[in-house]
Amino acid sequence: VLLITNFFIINPEVEMSYLLKDVYGMYKCNIEGGICFLGAKTLIGEEVIGKNGKKLGEIQELMIDMKNQKVAYALMSFAGFLGMGERLFAVPFGALRNDGVKGQLYLDVDEEKFNTAPYIDPNDWPDMADKNWIREVHAFYGVEPYLMGM
Repeated sequence: VLLITNFFIINPEVEMSYLLKDVYGMYKCNIEGGICFLGAKTLIGEEVIGKNGKKLGEIQELMIDMKNQKVAYALMSFAGFLGMGERLFAVPFGALRNDGVKGQLYLDVDEEKFNTAPYIDPNDWPDMADKNWIREVHAFYGVEPYLMGM
């Protein structure tokens, strides 16, 4: 059964990807390693696949550092582990990768490790400009902070 939505024909047997949301035909790249540019609306709601090939969660929002004009974090939801409720995580944007072929986003963390990641309490939002918080989050994901001197 094929579904037709927003001028796309979607085969439910094929994995969903951000490539299906390319309404402008803008996801072209002439270098190896995948797509060069992605639209922000395209990434919202996208699944993130972990190290073991399983879905870790999905992107809810992009956090942009307006002072440095960089996408700093992908705010990602995680359905939980062993029955725990949904959590939100600020994943450093530099930790996410795309394959440019299937149109999927990857994070080099397995589900068990991700369950121990620093998360955001919606009732006590962190100061994302705090240097200690920045170092802790980036160290967990094994990426350098995009800000120099952190």
